[in-house]
Amino acid sequence: MLTNATFSVIAVTAYLLLYCILLQIEHTQWIALRMFLFSPVLVVWMVYTVLKYGVYTGRELAEDEEYGYQDRHE
Repeated sequence: MLTNATFSVIAVTAYLLLYCILLQIEHTQWIALRMFLFSPVLVVWMVYTVLKYGVYTGRELAEDEEYGYQDRHE
């Protein structure tokens, strides 16, 4: 589960949503501060998981193609 790219994105997004909600409640701002201090660890974990275990589902490039936007037509 910790190596699933989809799970990491959903978990970090839920963490961000909870953080934003806690900022709006006056009595829980101290929790939001601690969450803010821990958030870089979660973002690094998410990026690492997506880069290492993510699966690319786009088309492969041809021999004469360069990297770029796939929706660009020439």
